[in-house]
Amino acid sequence: MLFPRQVGKGAQRLGLFVLLLAAWKTGSGQIHYTVPEEAKHGTFVGRIAQDLGLELAELVPRLFRVVSKDRTDLLEVNLQNGILFVNSRIDREELCGLNLECSIHLEVIVDRPLQVFHVEVEVKDINDNPPVFRGREQRLFIPENRLVDSRFPIEGAADADIGANALLTYTLSPSDYFSLDVQASDELSKSLSLELRKSLDREETPELRLLLTATDGGKPELEGAVQLLITVLDVNDNAPLFAQAVYRAHLLETTANGTLVTTLNASDADEGVNGEIVFSFGSDVPLNIKKNFKIDSSSGEIRLIGRLDYEETKSYEIHVKAVDKGSPPMSNHCKVLVKVLDVNDNAPQLSITSLSLPVREDTPLSTVIAFVSVSDRDSGVNGQVTCSLMPHTPFKLVSTFKNYYSLVVDSALDRESVSDYTLVVTARDGGSPSLWATASVSVEVADVNDNAPAFAQPEYTVFVRENNPPGCHIFTVSARDADARENARVSYSLVERRVGERALSSYVSVHAESGKVYALQPLDHEELELLQFQVSARDAGVPPLGSNVTLQVFVLDENDNAPALLPLPGAGGGAGAVSELVWRSVGAGHVVAKVRAVDADSGYNAWLSYELQPAAGGARSPFRVALYTGEISTTRSLDEADSPRQRLLVLVKDHGEPALTATATVLLSLVESGQAPKASSRALAGAAGAEAALVDVNVYLIVAICAVSSLLVLTLLLYTALRCSAQPTEGACAPGKPTLVCSSAVGSWSYSQQRRQRVCSGEGAPKTDLMAFSPSLPQVPGTTEERQQPSESEHLGKVW
Repeated sequence: MLFPRQVGKGAQRLGLFVLLLAAWKTGSGQIHYTVPEEAKHGTFVGRIAQDLGLELAELVPRLFRVVSKDRTDLLEVNLQNGILFVNSRIDREELCGLNLECSIHLEVIVDRPLQVFHVEVEVKDINDNPPVFRGREQRLFIPENRLVDSRFPIEGAADADIGANALLTYTLSPSDYFSLDVQASDELSKSLSLELRKSLDREETPELRLLLTATDGGKPELEGAVQLLITVLDVNDNAPLFAQAVYRAHLLETTANGTLVTTLNASDADEGVNGEIVFSFGSDVPLNIKKNFKIDSSSGEIRLIGRLDYEETKSYEIHVKAVDKGSPPMSNHCKVLVKVLDVNDNAPQLSITSLSLPVREDTPLSTVIAFVSVSDRDSGVNGQVTCSLMPHTPFKLVSTFKNYYSLVVDSALDRESVSDYTLVVTARDGGSPSLWATASVSVEVADVNDNAPAFAQPEYTVFVRENNPPGCHIFTVSARDADARENARVSYSLVERRVGERALSSYVSVHAESGKVYALQPLDHEELELLQFQVSARDAGVPPLGSNVTLQVFVLDENDNAPALLPLPGAGGGAGAVSELVWRSVGAGHVVAKVRAVDADSGYNAWLSYELQPAAGGARSPFRVALYTGEISTTRSLDEADSPRQRLLVLVKDHGEPALTATATVLLSLVESGQAPKASSRALAGAAGAEAALVDVNVYLIVAICAVSSLLVLTLLLYTALRCSAQPTEGACAPGKPTLVCSSAVGSWSYSQQRRQRVCSGEGAPKTDLMAFSPSLPQVPGTTEERQQPSESEHLGKVW
């Protein structure tokens, strides 16, 4: 914008103002800095260019400048580094006086484009001003006949600082006649007066000089002092006299404002000015008197200017001072007693005294639990009060005496239904309109032990794996008692009994407070499959009540037993080795031997399978072993090329996780048909006799096996028929004690003889077998052999 040269400075400023208004929206907010007053020249205030987002290189080209409504020489900006610093002395008191907040407002202007920024620099106060009195001395004129304890006001000091720096304390130089009395109206305002401690005598001491010192609360402390020049006067020795020392007045609490209370009468024996009297309230009159009453300084009339309230203040004691106009002036005091009269504006008052709270739930009817007293500060009909109880509760009010009632039990209590009652008592007076008041009392019903602990269900089933660590947590029982406090504090214990030859407490324990059940020792599925016991819950009431819950702990099987090899009757070798003679003339599929093993576990952990280990050197063996029966049979016809001594290693493995194994060694001797097997060089002499003995043994063995098998078949048929006729709904299943071993075409399982199981005869197998299953567990789908696998929680075995 261009201006003609003739335009003056005023027009240029107006144009600049218009530009500032146009650029207002391009500015960016306000920046706030703080600086202590009296900071030295060059004191750092802030990096104004950086805070405004301006580059140092563009400060001069963009005509960076600072404009202030206040003094512009206090702060300056270094255009080389963009730092705002103190340029001249800053006096906070000169800038802001006694204001608590003091700031310097700057406007920063830059061109190309035109931008305006607003900067606020807050000036912090320091203690740089000592307390100052108005003059170097204060003069007081006190008549010599003033009484001891008279007070004479004096002027205090002023401090230009603020806050704690302006908080003043006063001390007076030692004097026999005067002491300093400080009355604090607030934290910073204090009234000072000299209190006369000893009677004055002008002839003895016509003048006193005291030093009054004021100290502020800054750090470091600053102080100021003033001389107090006290002149003792010897004139006007007659003080005003009141007609009576005490004036009395009575006012209704509904008296209107402006009503005359009383007129004071005082006289002064002096003449002229010394006899003219001025009335005023005393300096120690409370604030509520000044709010409610005023006094005419000339006539002595006292009038009501506020609202009276009998309930708040029943009477007022007003101290009035009469001062003459003599030099020095003399004064006297009197007392005005104003009694406030009551009117019917008070509601009844209730007082409830509890005698036996809380109330037991078995408290008899008509038992007194509390006393209720009512009162009304009014009189006559307005003070007659009636009481009522609401709402409908198991209690009632019974009048015992005038304005006294008893709160009694009216019907049976049950803490479990309602544990506490809030009773509201209403008192209503007989005034018109009636005034009323209410009071509430909370009646707590105390518990009586009338509820036994109760479990959520009468029986719990718990499953625990065997070989658990000693002290492991297996279950938590919890019983709830509807009572409260001690009556509801439940403790748990075992109902002791014998488990076999041992006490129940040697197996499990229960925590008395939490109800946690712990296994004290590792449980063995093969020894103890089901542990059934009871836990008792008892409360702490008197007498205690209790109940029991039954726990059925099923011990689940773990694969902790490896297969055990059984010796074969009539075969050579021990439990881990089998020796058999095999004729070379046998054909393919001929069974030459059988490996027998059992597993003390149950279910899949006891389900055994057999594998033939590869021969050394990788040679193919003419024998194989059945996967689940352990029968060793030929895979082809034997010939002369086969070694006469065959050593087979059979691996027996269960189906547990992880699987456990055992190894059986089978020694087969191949002999020609009609010939005895080759003997060693040391037994060659007895070969013919051994061959004859072997033939005889084989014949007897075959006959014995046939006889035993026939007897077994007959026994099983008879047993099955008897069981099926006794329990037709369960088929051929009944509780019993199976023998040691049971085998079938699908495998073999071991069976613990210490437990009773249901026994079922095998179906579809070519041999006379027994297989023990759990009747509640389904069969696992799979191959023909796998479909007869047992449940993991049952023992299975073979019977020969």
